[in-house]
Amino acid sequence: MFGLAIGSFLNVVIHRLPLMLERQWRAQAADLEGRPAPAAGETYNLVTPRSRCPSCDAPIRAIHNIPLLSYVALGGRCAACRAPISLRYPLVELATALAFAAVAWQFGFGISAALAFVFSAYLIALTGIDVDRQLLPDLLTMPLLWIGLIASLWHAPGMEAPPAALPDAVIGAIAGYVFLWLVFQLFRLLTGKEGMGYGDFKLFAAIGAWLGWQMLPLVLLLAALVGATVGIAMMAARRLGRGVPIPFGPYLAGAAWIALLFGPRIVDRYLDFAGLG
Repeated sequence: MFGLAIGSFLNVVIHRLPLMLERQWRAQAADLEGRPAPAAGETYNLVTPRSRCPSCDAPIRAIHNIPLLSYVALGGRCAACRAPISLRYPLVELATALAFAAVAWQFGFGISAALAFVFSAYLIALTGIDVDRQLLPDLLTMPLLWIGLIASLWHAPGMEAPPAALPDAVIGAIAGYVFLWLVFQLFRLLTGKEGMGYGDFKLFAAIGAWLGWQMLPLVLLLAALVGATVGIAMMAARRLGRGVPIPFGPYLAGAAWIALLFGPRIVDRYLDFAGLG
């Protein structure tokens, strides 16, 4: 139930944060060009105004805003105008609930579970925004990085659950950013094109800060394999052209969450299989 409630808030973040950033960028562009700033209009942030139907602008009543249940009761349509409600909203709520349940099952109740809740929530929000806008906002990636580094101060010796040890977290943050930055520069040198955005570097750095540098190869391998498989499948189905960019953030986020729960066991089994354990 806690996960459902947080998932409902993450839907607000996914929808509103890019719009808030666009307003800021328009105001900054107008200031640089010496033009009058666009009219501010009503206050718009993650709290104000109340949630509204995007089709008819009718305020959503509290009884119609109960996570998951309201969507089912309303048949996936607005109570006022009967316009379809995007399936993304209940999916985000359900995904957050399942992610939180898996975290509680894996880590029990304590500092590790609380930190894993935070990490999972950030990953879900970043995934939703990157899918919608191909954007990984600094307003999310940078706090996630710093929370991971600060949380590493609570690491206990022999602790496999989050947070990572401070040295591993610092090295992970540096290595995560630098590695993808080098891949970006090499790809641009060879092709003359930009293969990914700077938000991917920052997200990978944040993942390194949370999980430690030891998990970065596993995260990158899983993300690359799943991303390549999905991309090839979509091109084969002719739903995606070769020149259409695919957001990499969701694959990094999904791989990081898998590594959060099962990373040490996956690495240990691979090393045993390879005869290196």
